[in-house]
Amino acid sequence: MAALASLVQRLEVAVSRLEAVSGAEQTYRINIGISARCHPFLAVVAAYVEAYDAIITGSVGQYMTLSQQIGGDVQKHADMMKQAFSCQRQLLVTASGSQKPSDASLTALLTPVSKVIQQVQTFREQNRSSPLFNHLSAISESVPALGWVAMAPKPGPYVKEMQDAAQFYTNRVLKDYKEKDQKHVDWVKAYLSIWTELQNYIKQHHTTGLAWSKSGPVASASAAHPAGGAPPPPGPPPPPMDFSGSSGGGGDQGPDTRNALFASLNKGADITKGLKHVPKDQMTHKNPNLRTQTGPVCTGPKPFSSPKTEATAAPSRKLPPVLELDGKKWKVENQEGVQGMVISDTELKQVVYAFKCNNSTLQIKGKINSITLDNCKKLGLVFDDVVGIVEVINCRDVKVQVLGKVPTISINKTDGCHVYLSKDSLECEIVSAKSSEMNVLVPGNDGDYTEIPVPEQFKTVWDGKKLVTTCTEIAG
Repeated sequence: MAALASLVQRLEVAVSRLEAVSGAEQTYRINIGISARCHPFLAVVAAYVEAYDAIITGSVGQYMTLSQQIGGDVQKHADMMKQAFSCQRQLLVTASGSQKPSDASLTALLTPVSKVIQQVQTFREQNRSSPLFNHLSAISESVPALGWVAMAPKPGPYVKEMQDAAQFYTNRVLKDYKEKDQKHVDWVKAYLSIWTELQNYIKQHHTTGLAWSKSGPVASASAAHPAGGAPPPPGPPPPPMDFSGSSGGGGDQGPDTRNALFASLNKGADITKGLKHVPKDQMTHKNPNLRTQTGPVCTGPKPFSSPKTEATAAPSRKLPPVLELDGKKWKVENQEGVQGMVISDTELKQVVYAFKCNNSTLQIKGKINSITLDNCKKLGLVFDDVVGIVEVINCRDVKVQVLGKVPTISINKTDGCHVYLSKDSLECEIVSAKSSEMNVLVPGNDGDYTEIPVPEQFKTVWDGKKLVTTCTEIAG
């Protein structure tokens, strides 16, 4: 017992000295209680793990509480998210006491979180008919933000990008429930605050990437999941390749390589003396014929490429085509190369939802409430009248033509969209975000259409009171 007490005293002195050193290493809090004098156990908690716990008990806890109050699919989704944050916490604990492992080992450490992200996104795809689909979509679009641990050197902006992806759907939730149920409004605020707090957390503790310990053993997947404990939940994508370290085979070459590099740099202007002069007849930019000659092909790994997981390697299952009325929703799904689809028996309260329809055409007759195109490629849509909104989401090379009236057309995360307006729909509002190659075709008096591109580039300036944004045109 005397030896143990002496050991504890020496540890306390060492901790005091470490805490006196400002900014040199990650500060650790060592909780030594009365039980530590009776049992050889010391609880070590990294400061940045404590900060992460504050997010879990704060905004994540509030999000969980509100999700339970809403119930249904939102609560099920929230349980998955709770598992994801718990798993990421385990990774942070591992990183706080271990050195950074090889890429292969790091991928294994990240695999649990990756699996949870896949579960969250799969749950949304399997519940597209859910009345809370916008809630599920907001989570599904932003959950990849948990992959920040693999996003060096700018993990913070990556989380911000994922948060922005969720706002398209959270705005829908606010629009639907702002005047109906305050719980859903509070749910949106609580969920978005998670990513806001996470950005601040990363800026403070992991500015250029996940902070690993500079001492201790090299991290391993087995150390991250101790025997006897439940495996932590799944999560983020595999990490990008680390170009800063030596090859995975061993670290012996690292110091020699760095010494050789510094020796070369110390030569100053003499560093270029070893370069060979290239005659003009061998310069490809002055001899176009040389460009057509076959040369060595680079077969090295692509930057930031990550190993394919079994989930991505498996062939996607082809789902059966659907064209049916489900309640008040017309479902048009998984149509491939089908020309001349027509929905004619329509009512004002009905909506049309087209999902993964490629190289096809769809005509909708009559007046309906709204139309949504989701994940469609080279789809042609023609409709008469819509009293609500026409939405184009995650699509490529689609064409939309209105024969009657439509108040609003929304284009989000779409590359290539042509909108043909009628004379009765010239007052239509077109709202776009994160999209490109958009064109609006306006009919003239002679019946011909005039094609006008939708601006994609903007300039923002501060006028002293607020930000002023205007469209810009690229000359040439």
